[in-house]
Amino acid sequence: MTTPCKELANELSELFTCVTSERHTRIRTPFLYPDGDNIDLFITEKHGGLIVSDLGETLRWLRSQTLSPKRTPKQNAMIADVCLTHGIEQYKGTLLARCRSGMTLAAVTLRVAQACLRVSDLWFTFRTRAVESTADEVSDFLAERDIPFDRRPKLMGRSGRGWRPDFHIILPQQGSLVSVLSTGNRASARPVAEHTLAMWHDLNQLTYGAEALRLISLFDDTADVWQDEDFTLLDSLSEVRRWSEPEALVEALEATA
Repeated sequence: MTTPCKELANELSELFTCVTSERHTRIRTPFLYPDGDNIDLFITEKHGGLIVSDLGETLRWLRSQTLSPKRTPKQNAMIADVCLTHGIEQYKGTLLARCRSGMTLAAVTLRVAQACLRVSDLWFTFRTRAVESTADEVSDFLAERDIPFDRRPKLMGRSGRGWRPDFHIILPQQGSLVSVLSTGNRASARPVAEHTLAMWHDLNQLTYGAEALRLISLFDDTADVWQDEDFTLLDSLSEVRRWSEPEALVEALEATA
């Protein structure tokens, strides 16, 4: 008899790993939440059929990124739209799909994983206002200094995922990618830093070669939400600068490689 793990191993790449326990079969997918954690799915047998779900982890993760205990009607509508697009059911906070006759377990697993990824990306709608406000200030500052830039370019990482740093700056000395880290919520500070770290790690191949790019993490330190560990975390893969010291940002952009 073919077990779910053997079926997945035959139909999906080795990037999907599978572990069976007494209650569930856990699938570790290569998809990531915005803070860099892997999206895990679970296979449960119900009345002779198989259900693939996230056991509520995606919406639980999303809720932990905001101070508000409730989502807005617009956010709920966006989640419902994701579920409709991927053919996923939302039941008591759990995203799930049934493996029905004629379906492969691999296809159902991919549908649920993609839905979890899209729902977790709604996190960006929670922080858009704060980030865009600071990013607009940075944009105005760069324009005043006649520093050419492209706003929120889409770049492909090694994982195949697309990323949008806030600025791609082009200067004769060297090009730079700048990510603006801004939040008014202390609880969200670490996830924001970890998301930027995941982006820099995935885009790290752009820092090599004749046209290597400089990676700069620009912290909006006008709000006292950051810990020393947040700066240290990003310092491992990028140059850390603070928005309270704009001249230091210019020096970093104009430095010779």
